[in-house]
Amino acid sequence: MTRLRPKDIYDIPIRLNEYDRELIDKTGCTLQGIACHTFGIPEETFLSMAVSAEVGIIPIASGQGIIEGFTKAVRHIVQHIGFRTFVTRHTDVAGIAEAVEKNAEVIMMADDQRFVALNIRSSRLVDNAEATGKGFVAGLDLMASGLKQKKVLVIGCGSVGRSAILAALLRGADVSVFDINLQTSYQLARDIRKSTKKIIGVERELEPALSHYHLLVETTNDAGIIDAEFIHPYTYIAAPGMPLGLSPAAVKKISGRLLHDPLQIGVAVMAVDGVMSRSVEDWRIMLPYASYLARPLDAKANPDSKDSDQKHKNGKETKK
Repeated sequence: MTRLRPKDIYDIPIRLNEYDRELIDKTGCTLQGIACHTFGIPEETFLSMAVSAEVGIIPIASGQGIIEGFTKAVRHIVQHIGFRTFVTRHTDVAGIAEAVEKNAEVIMMADDQRFVALNIRSSRLVDNAEATGKGFVAGLDLMASGLKQKKVLVIGCGSVGRSAILAALLRGADVSVFDINLQTSYQLARDIRKSTKKIIGVERELEPALSHYHLLVETTNDAGIIDAEFIHPYTYIAAPGMPLGLSPAAVKKISGRLLHDPLQIGVAVMAVDGVMSRSVEDWRIMLPYASYLARPLDAKANPDSKDSDQKHKNGKETKK
């Protein structure tokens, strides 16, 4: 999991209304709307669930410690889309106990390895990587007026990338994947075909692929791997990767057809997903093969699984 820096998130609480306006311009929906579109539920249905749900956010001090501003940003995002929220005074196990004692329905917490939302009542566990992949594909679907029968390239075979692939398949897209570890891509394609009976393409090199795809999901943590020469008037990119995988020139050229944020969409989708099982058919029933997300790729085929979203360019690792 990419560790965010305080400078990545410090202004999230004060920019949420502005971000909603940006999202409306790009997708026609607010942050709440994108989260609801992820699951195909009306915003009114979601609000009927959110009004009675309280979300507790727990600071976790283990590992590298608490990221300054993280719990504040998460609380403001969750509150912004309609929930009642609080941050516990205590950290770690004491914080979990505090949240339960305060009758939180959903708790959210992150350490160096995982960022999860847990529904205390239903035992529903939502991982941020899975939520982020689904949410950004939902945003791309809105920007592109649907993904059905359209070619989509997902860059990166990590947990966010795998989630994005499955979400795009669910929306009827013709999906291909590129990853620096070619064997990882092929193993993923085999696993998806076995689990879902769906076929995804595998691209061997990035730059030739970028010339043939105009709907992209960029999930790596390698900066600037998409240059301006690959941006066309009909290019749309959903880029949950941190740092942003577009060069400054590419960002300027693509303008309002880029969806990128460090935290907001993933957190909003986590929160909505966390309460869905209470009154809405669980999305995994609609997408039985989504349980594949919980399984790591074959270790033999993916010896560098922790780095599978890193350093993608022309099929070769770039040196710094």
